[in-house]
Amino acid sequence: MSDLAIDVRGLSKIYGGRAVVDKVDLQVRRGRICGFLGPNGSGKTTTIRMLCGLLTPDAGEGQCLGLDIQREAAQIKRQVGYMTQKFGYYEDLSIRENLDFVGRLFELPERRQRVDEALQRLGLVERQQQLAGSLSGGWKQRLALAACLLHKPQLLLLDEPTAGVDPKARRDFWDEIHRLADQGITVLVSTHYMDEAERCHELVYIAYGKVLARGTEAQIIEQAGLHVWSIQGPLNGQIDALKAAPGVLSVAAFGNSVHVAGQDAALLERALAPLRPQPGLTITATDANLEDVFISLIAQAPDNFAAKATI
Repeated sequence: MSDLAIDVRGLSKIYGGRAVVDKVDLQVRRGRICGFLGPNGSGKTTTIRMLCGLLTPDAGEGQCLGLDIQREAAQIKRQVGYMTQKFGYYEDLSIRENLDFVGRLFELPERRQRVDEALQRLGLVERQQQLAGSLSGGWKQRLALAACLLHKPQLLLLDEPTAGVDPKARRDFWDEIHRLADQGITVLVSTHYMDEAERCHELVYIAYGKVLARGTEAQIIEQAGLHVWSIQGPLNGQIDALKAAPGVLSVAAFGNSVHVAGQDAALLERALAPLRPQPGLTITATDANLEDVFISLIAQAPDNFAAKATI
């Protein structure tokens, strides 16, 4: 058995003559949590749907759980747990009824036992008779994850699973994801939250259909080669000029400070020079973080919806 739960190369999908996923290579080892990051419209959901057999790639090859993504999509669907961005279960059925329905779809031989186990695992026993439509976002999330785990998949594909839930629900969710990984289950999870990205074993950043960075958090920050300065104090409407300065890749607010990042130290210093004499401003060098890196990456990436991206 391969050590890779996901191993695809050249994965591509074209809509209306535009490559929404453009020659993506993705490898994730078994038992690892891989964070899949990128702005809205970057191709994350399309990639996930191709991996789980819901979409057929226009180009590319590879395997999920050792099954060919082109020829064995039907078998992949039965062995992967896929959690969609939007809640997709019946709101007029109870938690237990929804799980029982999913068990019937998978034709589970020990359906009642599996449902009981899922309810227990996700802390849903006391709410099992509650209608899904009356649940808060965090409890809907637990139901969706319970449904994903019902058929005991070895690979979970989670598409922005924590969007719209409170911080405690997000933390509880991630604790469960790490417990699953400790049991050997592989997780590919898309997220917009940097604190969640930091909880992943490895990261893949995609923008405009192309992979721009991959590796651990430390590796991605090192590979970016960014110089970052933190500015504290009133900038008095000078942010737009700073963003337009040569060598500046990103300008972003972090609490009471503004981070200015670039790869060319000399150009960055030239952009900051007019600000240094201003009273009330403190400008200090600081370490790059993931958000600095990702904002800078998107600034450098070509838009696949620009006219030149038409195929």
